[in-house]
Amino acid sequence: MRCIEPELAILFETELWPNLIHACRQQGVSVAVVNGRLSPRAFKRYQRLRPLMASTLAEISWLAAKSSADAERFNTLGCSTEITRVVGSLKFEIASQNKPLEEGEHLLQAWGGRPVWVAGSTRDGEEALLLNAHRQLLNRFPDALLVLVPRHPQRFDDVTKLCQTEGWILSRRSQQQLVTAQTQVYLGDTLGELAMLYAAGRVAFVGGSLVALGGHNILEPAALGRPVLSGPSIENFADVAEPLQAAGALTLVDTPEALADAVADYFANPERTQRAGQAGRAVIEAHKGALDRTLTGLASLLSG
Repeated sequence: MRCIEPELAILFETELWPNLIHACRQQGVSVAVVNGRLSPRAFKRYQRLRPLMASTLAEISWLAAKSSADAERFNTLGCSTEITRVVGSLKFEIASQNKPLEEGEHLLQAWGGRPVWVAGSTRDGEEALLLNAHRQLLNRFPDALLVLVPRHPQRFDDVTKLCQTEGWILSRRSQQQLVTAQTQVYLGDTLGELAMLYAAGRVAFVGGSLVALGGHNILEPAALGRPVLSGPSIENFADVAEPLQAAGALTLVDTPEALADAVADYFANPERTQRAGQAGRAVIEAHKGALDRTLTGLASLLSG
């Protein structure tokens, strides 16, 4: 801290490092926690270290909690209510999606306007379940296309081998292979194109959720106006899942059969698909504002 001489230290969510925070305060550096998040599970763990957490939180200058429930948990552990503010979740602060929507529409036209669903950020053990669901879906929609986007580049070749072993007609984006009328699976094995690929589908499944990994960003396809499907493991995004579910923009499925049924239902009901997509966008718009409130709080620390 003496070497860097910062004016402000900003910690995100649950990144509470006692020694770092103490060192900041020793040097007169204000410490802010933004998008403060404390799940029930983390709260129970921290309660075992309550004296340490109380002394650490006592050295916080300002805490911007994403919800009143999170704020209450921080306060119970020892954070002063005077420096705690509920500002909302920064996850809802999503930039304009016009470009990926335009690019996705061009892709869909190139594919002949066939029914497309996208499975993004998929993890190890999940692709086999998704391919199972797709096989069932093809019984009802023979021209359906699955766009499969593994989360980690090091798994692209493994997923390719899985598809080939199971006999799927596969095209790989990284190799600029065309999607023909016979293509059943399109592998999005590139980086930085997930939003565009989500936009090319009618419905999106977000991975890391049919396996117990806590899920990935369900807001990205929702911001594109796409109905969102997810497995039951969605702990990492529980705060944003609740309003999306309540609005009918998010559906949780726990088996390949349930996933195939959900996708087929959206394919068969374009009006319902559109309503669900619009509902997701409306939820995001309604929950924006956390960034401005956070920046206002941080500015007050710098001006002080």
